[in-house]
Amino acid sequence: MKEFDVVVIGGGPGGYVSAIRGAQKGAKVALVEKDRVGGTCLNRGCIPTKALYYSARSIEAVRRADNFGVKVGRFEFDLARAVERKDEVVGRLVSGVEQLLKGNGVEVFRGEGFVEAEGRVVVKRDEGSDVIGAKKIIIATGSEPAMIPAFNIDRENVLTSTEVLNLKEVPESLLIIGGGIMGCEFAVMFSIFGSSVKVVELLPEILSGEDRAVVRVVLRRFKELGIDVLAGVSVEAVEVTERGVKTSLTDGREFITEKVLVTIGRSFNSSGLGLEALGVEVDEKGRIVVNERMETSVNGIYAIGDVTGGILLAHVASSEGITAVSNALGESRTMDYSVVPYGIFTEPEIAGVGLKEKEAKERGMDVKIGRFPYGASGKALGMGEVDGFVQILSDPSTDRVLGCSIVGAHATDLIGEVAIAMKLGAKTEDIAQTIHAHPTLPEIVMEAAEDVHGFSIHKIGRRR
Repeated sequence: MKEFDVVVIGGGPGGYVSAIRGAQKGAKVALVEKDRVGGTCLNRGCIPTKALYYSARSIEAVRRADNFGVKVGRFEFDLARAVERKDEVVGRLVSGVEQLLKGNGVEVFRGEGFVEAEGRVVVKRDEGSDVIGAKKIIIATGSEPAMIPAFNIDRENVLTSTEVLNLKEVPESLLIIGGGIMGCEFAVMFSIFGSSVKVVELLPEILSGEDRAVVRVVLRRFKELGIDVLAGVSVEAVEVTERGVKTSLTDGREFITEKVLVTIGRSFNSSGLGLEALGVEVDEKGRIVVNERMETSVNGIYAIGDVTGGILLAHVASSEGITAVSNALGESRTMDYSVVPYGIFTEPEIAGVGLKEKEAKERGMDVKIGRFPYGASGKALGMGEVDGFVQILSDPSTDRVLGCSIVGAHATDLIGEVAIAMKLGAKTEDIAQTIHAHPTLPEIVMEAAEDVHGFSIHKIGRRR
């Protein structure tokens, strides 16, 4: 039996990162993965959706080309080729992760991991199994789309995010159940591809986690794209018929569409690992319970990423993986979730970090707010990307940055500047007094920071 300092079960962005970091620190590390390395994010989530998103952006660029003096004749969109390109991007990145694991000396075992006993992992395969020893174990098995019985998901007509990424033809019509991040991203993509899209959301508004002003910008674009948003209503039944998929809503409305996409609910991959027998605490929803050191209730066993049910973001899983493996190797490290940036690839993009305006109001917090519109930016005007704004919140007593929301072109890139500022405890004055290159989009962040105190140059400020 081979012995390892650390055995990681699951090769997603949490698992492979923790395995590589452990090897970098001199540990003997094994990684157990039943499928391709990279997990949901690389194979069925973040990366493939963004590859298709940029196919949609290319269509939009062609459609708007005349505004820039570029005459374009008739063009066609080939979804099959876009999916092929998506697969090429994913394949290249999977190969890259495999090379990184190999180059760092991480031994990869193909199969399903099962914790037979403390310090003992069985790797199950159809043709047999391996037994490996582990001083420490990290569970990084992730999550999958929830198969909600009421929606009759057949993976052909009623789809999850996994199947929709592999469609070869654009559906004439598509109804999306769920107006959260995933639902809205797919709504934008398939509307631009040519589908007639409806989004059904139980809550009163799509993207419920965002400030109302941010959502308004996206809703305006949804209207331009012809996306029909049905909010404040739930789905009663989904049925495949000869005419298409019939979706019945609780308010009595019914719709027939070629496809239905379900984007709500995740199931946590904690069963079948042998955790219950070992006494590892798992809650009623299947989430592995961990502390701030990513330790489970059993000494020497850690859990990270989606399977813990925390913040379901790839970059959070990676950070948790580094924390877990550092502690497994004798260090003392805790997770800090106070600065977690995120991005939403709608049209336009959304990004945020830290406190939102509505959260501040709900908590009764006194904050200062600065805002600057894309429409007042020379770079944004030149790009033809004038929708959106940057909003920054600060503490009135210290001027420290408390949060930022961005909706507009390249929002997901711009948020990094504010995330670093928050991590370093910077003030809005620090951002405002940093010379930003001109003409660039980061100037919008600078001007929003200046506007916190009413000193934005390219905006008529509040009277002091």
